[in-house]
Amino acid sequence: MDAQSHIRPVEIKPFLLPEGNVQISFSGGRTSAYMLHQILEANGDLPERCKVIFANTGREMPETLDFVQECSLRWSVPIIWLEYKKDKNGVGFNVVNHNSASRNGEPFDNMIFYRRMLPNLFQRFCTSELKVLTIRRYLVSCGWKKWNTAVGIRADEAHRAKENNDSKMTVYYPLNKAMIGISDVTEFWKKQKLDFDFDLNITKGFGNCDGCFLKSEQTIANLWRMHPDRAKWWAEQEAREFKGKDPKRHHMQRFKRDKASYAEIKDFISRQGDWVFEQEGLFCQADDGECTG
Repeated sequence: MDAQSHIRPVEIKPFLLPEGNVQISFSGGRTSAYMLHQILEANGDLPERCKVIFANTGREMPETLDFVQECSLRWSVPIIWLEYKKDKNGVGFNVVNHNSASRNGEPFDNMIFYRRMLPNLFQRFCTSELKVLTIRRYLVSCGWKKWNTAVGIRADEAHRAKENNDSKMTVYYPLNKAMIGISDVTEFWKKQKLDFDFDLNITKGFGNCDGCFLKSEQTIANLWRMHPDRAKWWAEQEAREFKGKDPKRHHMQRFKRDKASYAEIKDFISRQGDWVFEQEGLFCQADDGECTG
């Protein structure tokens, strides 16, 4: 049997560009990259009314940044790199590239400094500020009044495909509409790896922000073990003192309320040793939490 004969054909129609301005949201992961590839296959070279945008938080793994750049080069598609920016003059954005992109959490740190609080499971303003609103501000600066935004939500995660009520942006989900699931995406990247030696070379769980608080304690523990320098940034954020209305009072915050802090996870694994990573279910949370902006 042909190694690729089991890959089902993909319907083109869901990947055809809608009328008007279109923004393709590229998170830097395999799923959104697959969506971008299928849109390119269905439409050819993208018109000027279409922009592919990657919003960098500064906490992406180096492999993610390399992957975004490689997609742009291999598929001959311009990808706009944006970063959140706020200063005394207000909130805005920076247009960067693979060489100039922040790699030490600068946009994320900048947002926390001005918000004077950490995002958490109940207030995920990091996604809205660093990605959604940063992209919005850029498109408005380009003179766009209304646009459609393609987001890479698969059919097997259709519960995440939310309706939006926005005066400017209409979100649509071509992968969900085309009934593309994780197996389709996996098979696509297997073929890319086999035929072109091209894939996102990243450890499972480290995609998007490296130590995102939506990720499991297992993943955070692995980050401490494999990339302690990257996990340290998250612990340092939880160690910050945030001034309240009373200048004499300060308070500490956590990304995960009522859960172990990043420093506590580090302390636990340092005392227990590597055996904890071999015990299924030792860490309490579910795997594969992720940000989709």
